[in-house]
Amino acid sequence: MIKVLFVCLGNICRSPMAEAIFRDMVKKEGLTNDIQVDSAGTGDWHIGHPPHKGTQTILTKYKVSFEGIKARKVIQEDLEQFDYIIAMDSDNLKNLKKMTSTTKTGQIKRLLDFVEDSKVTDVPDPYYTGNFDETYELVSNGCKRLLDVIKKENFVGKE
Repeated sequence: MIKVLFVCLGNICRSPMAEAIFRDMVKKEGLTNDIQVDSAGTGDWHIGHPPHKGTQTILTKYKVSFEGIKARKVIQEDLEQFDYIIAMDSDNLKNLKKMTSTTKTGQIKRLLDFVEDSKVTDVPDPYYTGNFDETYELVSNGCKRLLDVIKKENFVGKE
């Protein structure tokens, strides 16, 4: 089982959006028994809350389920148990790297590191920008590219 964790600051906008989009892509690819998806935040302000209304609205617009997603904080065990730990921006990437210990951790990268032709490296936080459409486009593109990488690294030629 490949485990993927998306991480942003409060786990109510970007990372739950990525979790929902990626989960939808995994389901459409028939990989739900092979890939587990979750999200978390580096901050603890919104623990237990559902995704932000703006995230809910954009996901509903594109018919992507966010059922069962509730904000939680990243814990040390996440860094050891997840294979791909995907930060939405540089600040969260730095926070994740500060949490790493000498134990084995999964790959820790920014989502847009997987988009070679991206003009931006960080997914802007729509909590502050209000632009959930831009965030959706960036996250969707990043998730598609990430899934391509995961399939290539873990499943191609291994059937």
